[in-house]
Amino acid sequence: MLPFEVDSHSDVPLWIQLRNRLVYLINSGYYKPGDQLPTVRGLASEICINYNTVNKAYLALMREGYITSTRGRGAFVNDLDAEESEEQNKIMDSLLDDCITACRDLGLSLKDIEKSMIKKIRKMEKEKSVGKNEK
Repeated sequence: MLPFEVDSHSDVPLWIQLRNRLVYLINSGYYKPGDQLPTVRGLASEICINYNTVNKAYLALMREGYITSTRGRGAFVNDLDAEESEEQNKIMDSLLDDCITACRDLGLSLKDIEKSMIKKIRKMEKEKSVGKNEK
């Protein structure tokens, strides 16, 4: 089963959420080069979203070189260069650097920043699980 949860509170379109999650899973090594992704119809059914939404995400991944799709065979993860596969990590590092710098400018220590980040992540996870239970 694909580890993916729809963030209904996000302004990011669903197909982009799915595309971003798949890029993360490919870059993190969850999906390795040559691995077959779930079929469009199968994934749509599995995560309860429209077939066209999944198809749009897969088309974006094909355009960007993450996957190759062959009618009748499926979609397979391409072998990305290390430089390309680290692009998302570089973006994340840059965002975290900006966040930490802003917190330091407010006079917070690294330990205070760490505690605040952990607290915020736990709060977000709790809110997400509460939202799931209400459905």
